[in-house]
Amino acid sequence: MKKNDLSVFEIEKEGLRLKLQRGRPDQTTTSASTETASLPKIAIVPAETGKPADTSSLKDIVSPMVGTFYRAGSPDGAPFVDVGKTVTEDTVVCIIEAMKVMNEIKAETSGVIAEVVAENGKPVQFGQVLFRVR
Repeated sequence: MKKNDLSVFEIEKEGLRLKLQRGRPDQTTTSASTETASLPKIAIVPAETGKPADTSSLKDIVSPMVGTFYRAGSPDGAPFVDVGKTVTEDTVVCIIEAMKVMNEIKAETSGVIAEVVAENGKPVQFGQVLFRVR
């Protein structure tokens, strides 16, 4: 925050709200227009941006562990599932590599893949949404 001259940073995503504030809470800050003009170009958008309009009817497939998310069994292979594919509880949807072990992750729900949330080859956390199923 000091490096980018930020005094407050706030983000909300999937029901989790994080607010970081530098300095004492009783310090007065400059007006929003002056303050944002001096901040680096960081977009802060509402938590709903980029999500489907109605996610209440969707079921999440979440990561059961920390590791690296892979959509396919090999770098040149086709993804296990894609948007529009029907899955059952036993359908393998991805692999998560943890401590050099490749773990096949099953859907554990039935439906149609509505959204691929996680990014191929990137780290995922325990409980992080990987896919949304309709």
